[in-house]
Amino acid sequence: MADSKREIERKYESADAGLPDLTGVTGVAAVVDKGVAHLDATYYDTGDERLAASSVTLRRRTGGSDAGWHLKFPVAPGVRDEIHAPLSDTLPDDLAALVRSRVRDGELLPLVRLRSDRDVRHLLDADRRLLAEVSVDTVHAERLTGRGGQARWTEIEVELADGGDPALLDKVEKLLRKAGVRPSASSSKLARALEETAPGKRRGTAPAREPVTAADHVLAYVRTQRDAIVELDPAVRRDAEDSVHSMRVATRRLRSTFTSFGKILDRTVTDPVGDELKWLAGELGLDRDREVLTDRLTAALDEVPDGLVRGPVAQRLHSWSSAEHRGARGHLLGVLDSRRYLTLLDTLDALIADPPLLKAAGKAPGKPIAKAVRKDFRKVSGLIRQAADLEPGTDRDVALHEARKKTKRTRYAAEAAEPVLGKRAKTMVKSMKALQKLLGEHQDSVMARQALRELSAVAHAAGESAFTYGLLHEREEQRALRVEAELPGVWDGIKDGATDL
Repeated sequence: MADSKREIERKYESADAGLPDLTGVTGVAAVVDKGVAHLDATYYDTGDERLAASSVTLRRRTGGSDAGWHLKFPVAPGVRDEIHAPLSDTLPDDLAALVRSRVRDGELLPLVRLRSDRDVRHLLDADRRLLAEVSVDTVHAERLTGRGGQARWTEIEVELADGGDPALLDKVEKLLRKAGVRPSASSSKLARALEETAPGKRRGTAPAREPVTAADHVLAYVRTQRDAIVELDPAVRRDAEDSVHSMRVATRRLRSTFTSFGKILDRTVTDPVGDELKWLAGELGLDRDREVLTDRLTAALDEVPDGLVRGPVAQRLHSWSSAEHRGARGHLLGVLDSRRYLTLLDTLDALIADPPLLKAAGKAPGKPIAKAVRKDFRKVSGLIRQAADLEPGTDRDVALHEARKKTKRTRYAAEAAEPVLGKRAKTMVKSMKALQKLLGEHQDSVMARQALRELSAVAHAAGESAFTYGLLHEREEQRALRVEAELPGVWDGIKDGATDL
């Protein structure tokens, strides 16, 4: 079974001069020599180095106190999430799943071997608690594929103890800099090894070209959402907080972008991709919708006086939520391992590499992008007017839900337009977020009432009182009516402010 932790560390170049006296660091009472560990790590990647391209590292390491398989995902500069699994001859299945969105059908091969002699020091406070681990690593790197070579270097690594104060790293760095030590130019040992052992010329990535055309800007937004889906996949598998929602939003942004900018990217090509994105968003929504409804109904029940709660309402709500979560969770993991999902990722890669460009794609971005945003906004306007002409009830609920979906599309189109249209697009994004929030409150009420009717029927069949479910249903109906009453004023303000787009 794999476990995980947050790793916060900094790396420094070393000229083999050793470490300065670290007892001079404020808060460090003692520096304890822990001896030298001999580490032997083999790093795995696809032949085209997909993991390295995402700054993800996968290794099998022997020696030291944490021998085993280590998978590391970047979080921020100097911060990574590390998932550790016990030592075994083959890659554990749970770690293989976490790199599947990147590896897909590629084969993981031994890429680089790093053998290190690690001279370790522990920095302790006055109560002998561990503050950080400092090591001087003498590294021998060997590329295991192609005609790559070997490299040697020495570096200093400072890793914060679990739960430690990151400010300590600044204090240590200040002392190291005074001693002439400088931060490493490489983000990790693997990154340095890949560069220094690459066959031929030293590796390097050409700087990205600044967006110029309409297609450049749209594809930049598409690429960002594709990357978000791939990067969020491991977090969804690990059930990280808000990961499902974030991945669902990325799929919706992508699909909306293909629809909004259909004069730039050929919809005969992108519509089938959009259909697959709609499928994925629906699968992700199974669990997300449950989360939203559970939070809403639980909060609503907490507001009901005890004397008006009839029967085991809280217990039934909890049982319904747990059962829904277990079923949705297992189903979602199956989706992420499915051929359909992996094919979708491959299709997105191919579309970005060879985009289906139309005539407007090569134009200056201002006019075609602004035109697309205005078109989406007009659709929102029409749906708001349509809903206003309907009586409260199912038909109005449906119309407002459609308006909400088009509001999201307009928001995402405006987000893509921000680098081009600047403040005008930002104002549209802000307006659409406000409208989306209001219409989302209405739709949540619709869904909550549907869930309450289902729970009420189950409770009635079990011989329990349905009174409290009816009470909650009535309150939800009143919340929806308040939104409908507030909507005209909100819409008038948004409509007036959108005239300069």
